[in-house]
Order: sequence, then structure tokens, then C-alpha cells
Amino acid sequence: MSERKVLNKYYPPDFDPAKIPKLKLPKDRQYVVRLMAPFNMRCKTCGEYIYKGKKFNARKETVMNELYMGLPIFRFYIKCTRCLAEITFKTDPENTDYAMEHGATRNFQAEKLLEEEEKKITRDREEEELNNPMKVLENRTRDSKMEMEVLENLQELKELNQRQASVDFEGMLGTYKELEQRTKEREKEEDERETREMLERALVKRLRDSDSDSDQESESSNRPKKPSTDRPTDILTTDRLTDPQGLSVGGVKKAKVESWERSVGGLGGGGALGTLVVRKKPVTSVPKPGTTVTPAGSNTQTVSKAAATVPAEATKPITAQNGSSSLSLLGAYSDSDDSNNSE
Repeated sequence: MSERKVLNKYYPPDFDPAKIPKLKLPKDRQYVVRLMAPFNMRCKTCGEYIYKGKKFNARKETVMNELYMGLPIFRFYIKCTRCLAEITFKTDPENTDYAMEHGATRNFQAEKLLEEEEKKITRDREEEELNNPMKVLENRTRDSKMEMEVLENLQELKELNQRQASVDFEGMLGTYKELEQRTKEREKEEDERETREMLERALVKRLRDSDSDSDQESESSNRPKKPSTDRPTDILTTDRLTDPQGLSVGGVKKAKVESWERSVGGLGGGGALGTLVVRKKPVTSVPKPGTTVTPAGSNTQTVSKAAATVPAEATKPITAQNGSSSLSLLGAYSDSDDSNNSE
């Protein structure tokens, strides 16, 4: 593949480059090149504005009999984008720029013209001083005199400003100090006020918290305390003869059977245990002469009254505080059985 990229050509041994005929082309021949406008210009024919950087297909030629330090100067021909008028400009290697020839006017050239004018004046002065020493002395004297005048004018302006400006520096410093002290006092007062407000808010919050705590304590003290069960089996006991404080007549605590009935079912109605347990009919039992009579006491009387008034719940276990009440209930049950058998 390297043979395809070889740029060298084969020259025979008898090759003579002098025998090659030269093309006879005119020196001012033109080439078509693609370029951009080197500066802003305005067409003289129609007034069209052509901005810098606009692209053109231009014709290029070498300017005859014009050289700058051996460098050729080129001329370019373009056409207006609106009226197709011909516009020409050429290179300016002396100023590293382009120069407008005809067909348009260059815009924003005031600064460049001013610089060119200054350069021209400087050049003319140097040419005069080159062959005339008296002219050099006159120019130096005129420059020094102009400099002295400028310094005098500046000094006069300074003195005029000092006379008109009556500034009391001591008063200004005193006013500044007073203002600074006043600002510090105001900031201190604001800090104290904010601290006081924060303390008041904290105190009010503390008082509210203490009041709420005291109210809760008073409510908790006024609220009646619920009696607690002594034994786990106390929730199965029932007693309908209760006083307003929740205690039975005989001192037995009130039973809480809601959870038991909810899980197992009540004895009455359509529950599961209602079909298995048969309730006994209420019978008025008369104590036999052979039975032992329990001594009259508060506990025995309350238990006997409860047994007489609640015959429907005789199947449920009833617990008493002492053994005498339970024995009396057992005797009542035995009497009821005897009476049924006799019937």
C-alpha cells in the first residue's frame, strides 16, 4: 500500500527542465477568490450597509507599479449585494490594513483618521528639525512654555477649590463619633429588649406548664378509684345487689363477666351453655328441725338474702369472704333437692 502514496516521479536520465515551455500569462491577470469584507462600508450608489465579515466571490489582481518594501499590493473587486455596483479596495501593508479605493465609503474611521493626522504632524516636525537646528530650539522653548502654562492652570484650579471648600474636619469627626455612639446605644437597647421578651415568654410558658400539671393532678385526685380484684377468679363472681360504690351488700366485689360471656356465652338465651344446663325452679325451702342453724351474723345474713333473692343464677359459682356463708349455701342446695324428691 505504500506505493500508492509515493509523490516522487520518475525522471529519465536525459531530462532537461530548460526545454519545458513556459506559460505566457499577463502579469495583471485576475483570479476569483472567496473573501470576507475587511471593514464596514456603505455603498455610494444605493446606500446599502455592508458589515464586516460579509462573504463575497471577489476578483483579485496584482496592482502594477506599486510595491511596499518589495511586497506586492493586491486589489479586490466585489459587487454590492443590493444594486450590484462594483466596489474596489486594496491591501495596505504599511498600516497592516486595507484601503478603500472607490464605490463605497468606510464607516467608523474617525479614530483612524485622527491617528493618521497625528502621525503626519509628527513626521513633518521631524523633517523640519532634521536640517534646521534653530527650529529645534524654538520647538523645545514652545513645549516648555506650554508645560509651564498647564502647571499654572492646574495650581490655580487647586487654590480655587481650596478657597471655595470650607470643610470643618473636626466637626465632621465629632458628628461621626456621635452618630456611631448613638448607633451603639440603639443596638444595646434592642438587645436588652429582645432578651427581656425572651425571658417573659419562657416564664409564661413555665407558668402554663405548671398550671396544666396541677390541673391534671387535681383531676386525677378527684376521679374515683376503681376497685381492683384481689384474685384472678373474682371476675367470674356476680352479685346484683350492689351499692353505688360498686360493692355488694355482703362486701363482695362486683363481678365483671363481659369478657367471659363474650368468649364462652351466657347461661341464658340461645348461648351454647344454655342448652346444656337446666335451671332449677325456685322453691321456698323450709328449714328442717334437724338442720343446724348458723349463728346470726352479718356475713351469714347477707349470703342467705342473696341466695333467696337470686334463684335464677344458682348454677353460677358464688364465692364468699368466709367459709360459713359457703356452708349455708350448700345447706340450701341440699334442702332444695330434698324438697324436690319429696314432691
